Amino acid sequence: MKLHFSRSNGDIDRQLDALIETVGAHHPGIVREMLLSALMAGQENDYLADLKLMRTTMKEMRYTNKLFGPFRDRKKVTIFGSARTEPSEPIYQKCITFSRLLVEHNYMVITGGGGGIMQAGNEGAGAENSFAVNIRLPFEQETNPVMMESKNVITYKYFFNRKVAFLKEAQAVALFPGGFGTLDEAMETLTLVQTGKNPPIPLVLIDDDAGDYWEEWLHFIKKTMLRKGLISGEDFGLFTITRDPHEAVQLIDDFYRVYHSSRFVGETLVIRMNKAISEEQAATLEDEFSSIIQPGSHLRLCGPLPEEQDQPDLLELPRLAFKFNRRDFSLLKGFIRRLNSF
Repeated sequence: MKLHFSRSNGDIDRQLDALIETVGAHHPGIVREMLLSALMAGQENDYLADLKLMRTTMKEMRYTNKLFGPFRDRKKVTIFGSARTEPSEPIYQKCITFSRLLVEHNYMVITGGGGGIMQAGNEGAGAENSFAVNIRLPFEQETNPVMMESKNVITYKYFFNRKVAFLKEAQAVALFPGGFGTLDEAMETLTLVQTGKNPPIPLVLIDDDAGDYWEEWLHFIKKTMLRKGLISGEDFGLFTITRDPHEAVQLIDDFYRVYHSSRFVGETLVIRMNKAISEEQAATLEDEFSSIIQPGSHLRLCGPLPEEQDQPDLLELPRLAFKFNRRDFSLLKGFIRRLNSF
C-alpha cells in the first residue's frame, strides 16, 4: 500500500500510534513522521547501499543528540586546525591557552578528537569540558589520549553527519592553521553564515605570531575574490583574525553580551536577548540598519511567539522581532554587534 504523511493509512496509522505509545516516545507526531519516512524509504528504494546510508545517518544523528543533550545549557566552541601540529610548536601551546581560557569563561570545547590542534583544544579544556567528534579514517585520526577514556566521544562514518555536529552544537567557531580540512571547515562555515543556513556566530581565525597563515589567506581573499567581485566588502564582517588567544575569547564573549540566539518564525526573524533593551535603543537599531529590514516592517520588542514553544528553555528571554530581508547576513552580524553595545 502507498503510505502518506496525512492520517490516511488506516490500520498502519493505528499500529504506529500503538507502537509510539508503548515505547513512550516524546512528541509522537514528529516520531510518527520519522517512522513513516523509514517505511516509505523501504517501499521506494530497493538499492541496499542507499538504505544503509539513511540508516547510519539516522543512528549517528540520534547518538549526537544523546551525547550533547545533557550539556544544552552551556555554550560550546568548535576548534578546527591541523592534525599534524606538534606539541612543541608555539601554535599548539596557543591553542591550549585559548581552550583553557574558554573553560574559565564557562564554555565547553568541541574538537575533531584527533591529534595536533584537536588534541591541544581538548588538553587545554580538559576532558570534562570537552567533546571529541571523530571520524573513521585510515590515517591521522585515532582518538587523542586526552579523550580516550571520556564518554563525550562519538566516531562518525560520514563526514556530513560530523559537520552537522560541529556547527549545530557550537555557539562559536575558532580556526587555527591547518590543511585542506581546516580550509574546508572555514569556507563551509563562512558560506553557511553568509547564506543564513547557520545562525550568526563568531568565527575567529587564530593565527601564529608571524601572521603568515590567516593573514596570507586574507590577502588572497582581498586580492582575488573581492577584486573579481565574487564576494562583497560586507563579507569581511563575517570573521575576525587575531594572533591573541585572549582577544579571541573576548570576541566570543562580546558577541553574547546582549544577543543570545535567533531563529526564523515564518518571515519574521526573532532575536532572543540576555537582557531587555529600551524602545529608544530599538528605534536606534531600526534607524541605523533600515536596509536589512523588509519595507513596511518595523522592529518590535516582544515575548516568545507561539511557534517557539518547541524550545521551552528559552521562553523567558526578551525578544526583538522584525522581517529580515534574508539577503544581508553579513550586515546582520553588524546589527548584532550594535545590539551588544547597549
